[in-house]
Amino acid sequence: MIEFWFDFSSAYAFFAAAEIDDLAARTGRGLLWRPYMLGTAFKATGARGLSATPLKGDYARRDWARLARLKGLEFRLPPGHPKVALAATRAFYWIEDQAPDLAPAFARLVFRRYYTEGLDTSDLAAVAPLGAGLGLDPGALAAGAALPAIKERAKAISEEAVARGIFGSPFFIADGEPFWGHDRLPMVEDWLRRGGW
Repeated sequence: MIEFWFDFSSAYAFFAAAEIDDLAARTGRGLLWRPYMLGTAFKATGARGLSATPLKGDYARRDWARLARLKGLEFRLPPGHPKVALAATRAFYWIEDQAPDLAPAFARLVFRRYYTEGLDTSDLAAVAPLGAGLGLDPGALAAGAALPAIKERAKAISEEAVARGIFGSPFFIADGEPFWGHDRLPMVEDWLRRGGW
């Protein structure tokens, strides 16, 4: 099993999301998509996001553009990046409750729209219409994502991540082994193929 932990506002997670399905298929593993709020981890570690860190932020923007060219992906940082993607995260978990097979497709759509069209992932009114493309009623999605139980679930999952030692995005648990960062995907694949080392 591969667990794919990420924050929608993590650009490196966007690149990982473009590759993770194929990696899971090549290695014959199930894949669990797990959005969480990276801010919860930052509170525990004292870290802050790349975009807000001097020098690192400038390098990261250059690296993201370079990765997009390398992978042939359309990529534009939205205005006001990074957004606090709480609305998108809550919407994901409501969809997972209602139609589990659609949740990964929703996550892919959120990533694509955020990094190409500037989707406001912090605004449920902006996020809910994405459900229509998956055959979900946007009104039901908006109402569902605002339910207290879904809010609590998203919070609990973020706290679970930190309790399990997950502190970045993207972060992978591959057959029980933790890996941090998009650049670890080749190592994840090798670990799964060889059964560890």
